[in-house]
Amino acid sequence: MSPTPASVPPSDAPSDAPEAAPRRRRRLPSFGTQVLLGLVLGVVLGLVAREMGPDGVDAAGVADPNWLTETLTQVGGIFVTLLRAIVPPLVFLAIVASIANLREVAGAARLAWKTLAWFAGTALVTVAIGIALGLVLEPGRHTSVTADSAAAPSTTGSWLDFLNGLVPANFLGLQATPGADGSVGLSFNVLQILVVAIAVGIAALKVGEAADPFLGLVRSALAVVQKVLWWVILLAPVATVGLLGKAVATYGWDALGSLGTFAVAVYVGLAVVAFVVYPALLRANGLSVRQFFSGAWPAISLAFVSRSSIGTMPVTQAVTERNLGVPRAYSAFAVPLGATTKMDGCASIYPAISAIFVAQFFGVDLSLTDYLLIAFVSVIGSAATAGVTGATVMLTLTLSTLGLPLEGVGLLLAIDPILDMGRTATNVAGQALVPTLVAKREGILDRTAYDAPRRGQAWSDREVVGAEGLTVPAARRDASQDAPEPARA
Repeated sequence: MSPTPASVPPSDAPSDAPEAAPRRRRRLPSFGTQVLLGLVLGVVLGLVAREMGPDGVDAAGVADPNWLTETLTQVGGIFVTLLRAIVPPLVFLAIVASIANLREVAGAARLAWKTLAWFAGTALVTVAIGIALGLVLEPGRHTSVTADSAAAPSTTGSWLDFLNGLVPANFLGLQATPGADGSVGLSFNVLQILVVAIAVGIAALKVGEAADPFLGLVRSALAVVQKVLWWVILLAPVATVGLLGKAVATYGWDALGSLGTFAVAVYVGLAVVAFVVYPALLRANGLSVRQFFSGAWPAISLAFVSRSSIGTMPVTQAVTERNLGVPRAYSAFAVPLGATTKMDGCASIYPAISAIFVAQFFGVDLSLTDYLLIAFVSVIGSAATAGVTGATVMLTLTLSTLGLPLEGVGLLLAIDPILDMGRTATNVAGQALVPTLVAKREGILDRTAYDAPRRGQAWSDREVVGAEGLTVPAARRDASQDAPEPARA
């Protein structure tokens, strides 16, 4: 009996194990495919929930959602809440760590200024597209919405909001809002957290060696937070079902009838920006359009269904660094800044077309100066409303600057959630695009990561695809790109 086991070489067992593991992993669809399946299932369940209708009407005359709509709402809401909960520690720790690492990045100040310049330049191009579409399609003259729908919004934008949002109210950038039932809700201001983190990071550099233990703690805490983020992100396919299903069940497409031309104008503008302007910029800088969108797709798709640039920001930063090859020391600064100030959808296309819609609806003729003001507000106003981001706030700032009736905002609220999906997706695409372009022009872009085949998990903290399709541990990617043999082993 002894010859039987001896006839099998001991080395055969371990050699078979590595071959079996990849086969087991291939049984599951890739993460991107899972998200796509979530999108399809969300639409189907949303349509089913909409056909089921409400369960009834409460005492105030408001329809009660059925059990399926309520379930979809809870599933999607929990995911967005988890993402938003992880944003404050992630932003603070990433910014402090990135500033400490910026000493290793040549021309850090130049990077910051070039980032802001690209933010402004692309915003100027996108607002020009919005103005052109508004003048050509004339959405305010091709609508069946009545003046009875006009109502002033409860929240308006102000040029002083930038200063109010810039100065931290407390060290953590938290804000308390009393509820009608006596409870107190806490929210955070990303711009204030950004300011606090920049101050702490610079102070740590000035202190010198005495800050090394603190910076070591920050880097360790950042690794822990990123691990938690990875666990949350794994829920994205399921959350996609809930987020998109809730949107379809709640809003449907009925409201588009009276504002069809306006909605078409907005989505055409968003499509031109995302699929014409952005690809042109990528090609002009020698970058593959397909690689950019395949790398940024996880963040763009999540932004579309969640309608939250801030909630999507951890994913945007992850794909910008791991898929698009932007150095962490730079992406940790550029992406949070872009999430609050870089809004080509909400702050450029939408306000431009909406302002022209309101002017045409109320019979107000706009002059060349008014169109220049629209461009000015779109380029500068996104920073002015950074503390209270939102398309409605940005629109009110534009209308008040032009002297147009704020009641026009009420005309557009019926389809705002439908438009917000496309706006947010365009915002996030731009927030990933600018750091990529700046890194490429400065010669710090990791082309191995950018050009690598897209496969496996989008944000895996265990391995990423490196040169020649080899999997390289993420923590060692920078050091192992020129020596792939250890990764093969």
